[in-house]
Amino acid sequence: MKKIYFTVTNDLNYDQRMHRICNSLAANGYDVHLIGLKRKNSPALLPKKFKQKRIRCWFSKGKIFYFEYNFKLFFYLLFKKIDAICAIDLDTIVPCFHISKWKKIPRIYDAHELFTELKEVNRRPFVKKVWTKIEKRWVPKFPLGYTVSDGIAEELNKRYGVKYATIRNIPVLKNIDTKPAEEKFLLYQGAVNEGRGFEYLIPAMQQINARLFICGDGNFMPQLQQLIQENNVAEKIVLKGMMTPDALVQFSQTAYIGIFTPENKGLNQYLALPNKFFEYIHATLPQITVGYPEYKKLNETFHVAVFIENLSPNHIAKTVNQLLNDATTYSQLK
Repeated sequence: MKKIYFTVTNDLNYDQRMHRICNSLAANGYDVHLIGLKRKNSPALLPKKFKQKRIRCWFSKGKIFYFEYNFKLFFYLLFKKIDAICAIDLDTIVPCFHISKWKKIPRIYDAHELFTELKEVNRRPFVKKVWTKIEKRWVPKFPLGYTVSDGIAEELNKRYGVKYATIRNIPVLKNIDTKPAEEKFLLYQGAVNEGRGFEYLIPAMQQINARLFICGDGNFMPQLQQLIQENNVAEKIVLKGMMTPDALVQFSQTAYIGIFTPENKGLNQYLALPNKFFEYIHATLPQITVGYPEYKKLNETFHVAVFIENLSPNHIAKTVNQLLNDATTYSQLK
């Protein structure tokens, strides 16, 4: 049985995308290993059809964290029998390259996003310079790869001549309960990071006649909590924190509308096609989002979303309230 190793820098339990990838390969006869990070507050690993390993680190962020994690990852992989290795984003691309050369095995790059075009990278010139150098040096050395949207695939081809496949981040189809929502609440699920438009969505909640449930965590959480207090909307917003994939699927079915307001503050947001777009569809949730190219392309065929024309709080609130009160449009999108 061929052994395939995937490497990430998260604690594994909440990574729905990697669960889908690893489960699919395991179901097709591969011996799949997913390697991630053991944090101080990481809960016990959930049982899966593939093998999981967490690496402990002394440091949890910054340059020294990446150095420590990649150093430990390399030596962990060095003594394993591996038939193919896949680096998820730029975080682990360097040790994966060297392991593939050392063991003479195929290497694959999972370009989950345009890492160097994230808002949190773009706003820090030195950080962007470092990651851009890593991208320029190592991505061309990975001729095999895949990404989540045609737009990102085309951009990587333009930059580095690589021809990566597009594998959309679509949930596994399951039977779901489609009972009418008991409460008309909004759902945001996913990373609470910079560039997700919370600076506009939270003030908009002052005018929206519904509660917002946020399922996730990330580097923007302190700012999010401050925005909630500054705008006096604590009674309208529920922070659910991280949820396991199965629990999130169940909870999303009780929502009324899915919402996502990414800023156009980097090419990654403009070209991305995130998993939540498909997860809202799977939960039969009409969604409100921004009309970037990949979203529009799908919506022209499937009609599942209402697009926000601009990210002003007033416009967001107007769009949300219109859908909350328009049963005809809502049923057409559901």
